[in-house]
Amino acid sequence: MRFTDKIVLVLGGNSGIGLAAAQAFAAEGATVHLTGRNRATIDEAVASIPGATGHMSDIADIPATEQVVRAVEQAHGRIDVLFINAGVGGFAPLEGITEADWDHVHSINLKGCVFALQKAVRIMGEGGAIVVTGSIGAHGPLEGNGTYAAAKAGLAMAMKVFAKELLPRKIRLNMVSPGPIDTPLLHRNPGMGPDDVARLKDMMIANIPMRRMGESDEVAKAVLFLASSDASFITGTDLLVDGGLIELS
Repeated sequence: MRFTDKIVLVLGGNSGIGLAAAQAFAAEGATVHLTGRNRATIDEAVASIPGATGHMSDIADIPATEQVVRAVEQAHGRIDVLFINAGVGGFAPLEGITEADWDHVHSINLKGCVFALQKAVRIMGEGGAIVVTGSIGAHGPLEGNGTYAAAKAGLAMAMKVFAKELLPRKIRLNMVSPGPIDTPLLHRNPGMGPDDVARLKDMMIANIPMRRMGESDEVAKAVLFLASSDASFITGTDLLVDGGLIELS
């Protein structure tokens, strides 16, 4: 029960890794607020988490994120743990990248996450913990992944800078970078149908030293570790949860 009496906000908590983490936080005593862009999946998530509150919000919409933070402030006065998990994928080779696709991916994966941190940290106090979802896409080149990789690499460096800036406030900020995880995000890549997704999964599994994809719960456990007092001497790190893909390939 590492999060008893803690107020936790999970941005992008209605499916996949975010939902697994939100459920795990609640199971360890936290009061959970979560966001998502789909009302039906938000309601399903809230129904699975005792005492949780769901907010309809797109992280690319900065005023909407600020409104969520204000709602949590009005309800509890603070945020103890912030998990910024919202993100989108997108594959296209250099010649196929459009300005609209680039802006869409970066508005969520980079800009939205940075400003969500800015808005939420205002009501975080000493001892607060922040975890941000990165990606192994920021650690190695994969053909067709330029847009996504650029956003996640930018996010990784920005978060290191902000982790240093938050040291005087005694707020820890870390990143968890999943490898191939079997989540709904895989099925939301623009331009990829079911057959494309199946081929992508087979390709990823063939390259993972553990020869399997990861599960959302496995990433959630890493998130909870970094957010807990067990990681009290850890800040600014990027924890890879990737079955050894980056370090052992």
